Amino acid sequence: MAETPDLIQPDRGQTAIAIHLVNKDGFKGWSKSLSAPQRAALKAQKFEGAGYQTAIVPDGEGWFAVGGVADPDKLSSWCLARLAEALPEGSYRLAKDDPGPALHGWQTAQYSFTRYKTPENPPGPRILLTKSVKAIAPAIAEARAVMLVRDLVNTPAEDMGPAALEAEAEKLAKAHSAKLEVMRGDTLAKDYPMIHAVGRAAAREHAPRMIHLSWGAKGDPVLAIVGKGVCFDSGGLDIKTAAGMLLMKKDMGGAAHALALASLVMGAGLKVRLHCFVPAVENAIAGNAFRPGDVLQSRKGLTVEIGNTDAEGRLILGDALTRASEEKPELLIDFATLTGAARVALGPDLPALMARRDETASALVGAGLAHDDPVWRLPLPEPYREYLNSDIADLGNSAPNGFAGASIAGLFLDRFVGDGIDWAHFDTFAWRPISKPGRPKGGEALALRAAFHMIRDRFG
Repeated sequence: MAETPDLIQPDRGQTAIAIHLVNKDGFKGWSKSLSAPQRAALKAQKFEGAGYQTAIVPDGEGWFAVGGVADPDKLSSWCLARLAEALPEGSYRLAKDDPGPALHGWQTAQYSFTRYKTPENPPGPRILLTKSVKAIAPAIAEARAVMLVRDLVNTPAEDMGPAALEAEAEKLAKAHSAKLEVMRGDTLAKDYPMIHAVGRAAAREHAPRMIHLSWGAKGDPVLAIVGKGVCFDSGGLDIKTAAGMLLMKKDMGGAAHALALASLVMGAGLKVRLHCFVPAVENAIAGNAFRPGDVLQSRKGLTVEIGNTDAEGRLILGDALTRASEEKPELLIDFATLTGAARVALGPDLPALMARRDETASALVGAGLAHDDPVWRLPLPEPYREYLNSDIADLGNSAPNGFAGASIAGLFLDRFVGDGIDWAHFDTFAWRPISKPGRPKGGEALALRAAFHMIRDRFG
């Protein structure tokens, strides 16, 4: 992950450019206090107070900035994001009140992925000052976690294979004095047979692995986090189309979310015993690739008939969820870029949430709404379990029909989670197809902050 400067700093009265916030309803009254030349400058820039509009207004020998927002008295994460993108390098402060939640979007708006292409004349940092000194460190940590997800997802598969995910986990372990255990290659066959089966066709340098990061005192409540790490998904022998394969570097987006969430939990020093599991594979095509019709053993002992090799994410998650359940967690959360059905139902911006317990789902939905990271709950309908029936195995990995695809995948995962465990599953897109202020096109953290704030409220 690229290092970023601290874009949020304490306001100690240092020189800074003022930012005024106004909406369309209040623009006319606010502009009456301005001079004629200042009103003319706003008119020339077609500024009327609409959302995400920005303008620069002369003020004596200097200038101030103005931004359009929905409600100047109730800021969101993204209220200042367009300003952070548009303003020149320098230090800024709000003319009224404090940025509050807008600290987040101010930082994420300045993200750019520069590993392979250096931008021409990149702008320098735009620093935002705040008097809420205690809010600075948490705001920076959350923004950097989002940027970590973006960096990992944006990186192509050749440079973000299973070994690279392991290296990212190793960085986190060193930074937080955590323990890292990794099982690789053919050694997975006995303990993690489904992870091994999905990943065994990959080249040696992209050999599958099970990554396990643990942290915290053993007496604290156990929090388990699992992330799908399919570093590239060809579809296997049920090969995807060229268009379907184009974005499959992002199929490790669940792993990126899991690692970023683990970093937030450790960085916040929450009183939990953390276990983070990342099954990392490439679903490749070779003579030893697993086949449609094969029956796989699983860590849990269940047998799985393969109806579609492109439904591989649920297979590796099955072994990982079984392993996570063995820690007897008080809460188990997994992230996965799992189904196109979730995107058809909810679009790219809303991760699908499935959970066993209503109170856990409500807490996650509430945390998402409170922190501008919305999620939408989908059901785990008991009658639909029959769609996963198999004539020759305990269950199949895909349904024979196209009904309720996201929920069917969730029901498959549910079979591998221990009885009575409080479990929540996020089917997240991990990608933003269209840029929005503070949220550029490309890899994206979706449901990360919802999950973290729910966890912090519960265990903090």
